[in-house]
Amino acid sequence: MLNPFCAAFMLALEAQKVMELRLVRIAWGGADARSEMMSMVGEKVVAAMEAVNTVMAGGSHDQVLARYRELVADNTRRLMRA
Repeated sequence: MLNPFCAAFMLALEAQKVMELRLVRIAWGGADARSEMMSMVGEKVVAAMEAVNTVMAGGSHDQVLARYRELVADNTRRLMRA
């Protein structure tokens, strides 16, 4: 994206949908809720390490934002199916 603020804003909007879908899944309880809570933590750690690696390898903030948006889109698709 040309404007990094636009990409960051879009990420914030897209992440809201994932938060909504995750909260609904957690509210229903059961095994799905437990696995979702565990995956939330793991995904954040892996995504943060990936972002650090990208920056340390000379990547830009645009690349980091693009990757985060991919991960958020993947989560949205996964949670919408279930």
